[in-house]
Amino acid sequence: MATSPPPLTGVRVIELAGLAPVLSPTASLTAPQGPFACLLLADYGACVLRIDRRHPQAHTLDPPPPTPDPLSRHKSSIALDLRSPKGLTLLKTLINHADILIDPFRPGVLESIGLDPKDLLDANHRLIIARLTGFRRDGPYAPMAGHDINYLAVSGLLSQIGRASAPPSFPANIIADFAGGGLMCAFGILAALLSRAQTGKGQVVEANMVDGSAYLGTFSRFMTKTSLGDRPRGENLLDGGCPWYEVYECKSGGYMAVGPLEDSFFRELLKGLNIDQDLLTTRNDRTTWPALRETFRKRFLEKTRQEWEHVFARKDACCTPVLSQIELEEQGYEQRPAVGLMASPSLPISQTEAWSSRNLSPGAGGEKVLKDWMGWKRGKEYQVEGGGLVKIEASKL
Repeated sequence: MATSPPPLTGVRVIELAGLAPVLSPTASLTAPQGPFACLLLADYGACVLRIDRRHPQAHTLDPPPPTPDPLSRHKSSIALDLRSPKGLTLLKTLINHADILIDPFRPGVLESIGLDPKDLLDANHRLIIARLTGFRRDGPYAPMAGHDINYLAVSGLLSQIGRASAPPSFPANIIADFAGGGLMCAFGILAALLSRAQTGKGQVVEANMVDGSAYLGTFSRFMTKTSLGDRPRGENLLDGGCPWYEVYECKSGGYMAVGPLEDSFFRELLKGLNIDQDLLTTRNDRTTWPALRETFRKRFLEKTRQEWEHVFARKDACCTPVLSQIELEEQGYEQRPAVGLMASPSLPISQTEAWSSRNLSPGAGGEKVLKDWMGWKRGKEYQVEGGGLVKIEASKL
């Protein structure tokens, strides 16, 4: 039962987003890694203020269209023109009172716009600056453009994913962008927050998608030195080489995922498939794998996926249907937070927000954040100029 607010309540986060194409033609507008890290922080109570590019309709009664970024749940936005000295001054003032700054740009971009991390930490010694890049900041790839597939490729992990006698395959942009990038960055931020609680000082957190992906592959990398993973891609226990760790097509379409690694679970699988239990004694003989795979393939084609679901319901056979996102949404499947904290849970995720995004418009909700953080009011501490907020210089009188 919840007894406390979300654990990151009161943490102030500034997310730089939508600025890079104006400030650097080589930087990416739609990279999802930084927004995903901020989504995690926002879902667990942090106040995330996204900094968007200026727009003629921003901060007006006729707001601009939402940005393409779908990872905007529980966030607010202000629009700034960082080429304007007064716009940059406003941002620097906010950073001086923030806990976390997310830098999603390629090396050198942050410094080029007048936000050198050393200067920012001198002004706010409790600040945590999370710098998230694709490639490492050192090494041959540092100045190069890339995307998830490239980071995954040079991490070594892509070489291990895919079927035998086929090129490596990649699971969309899930591993490098989201797991190795955004999730690892959020982990680094939380570690820095814990360190700050002990030392009183912030620091720079450097994350990159190559190292993050490689770290995720620690187990699979170690397995290449054992009999479980020392064969070429697609010929090992967990990479599609084994017939009882596989996906099989069913009658009339649809698939079942099979993974009974333990003998007791394999026995239940054979029982559900109505296959001779003697296979349990020979399944570790690799010479039998091609025939066993063909036996499984033919058997699963004898029934529909729904029928197989019924056969294996509540059975410890490690045999489950492959469900699509559309199916889950139609069935009313409840999307939940990443982890459940019993005493201080995350903010709720409505089922509307779980399946589609209410993308954030530049300027949406941000002025309330300025009031909450700084006590600022429009016309007194800041004003709108050219589609972006600028700081009003204090009178010297």
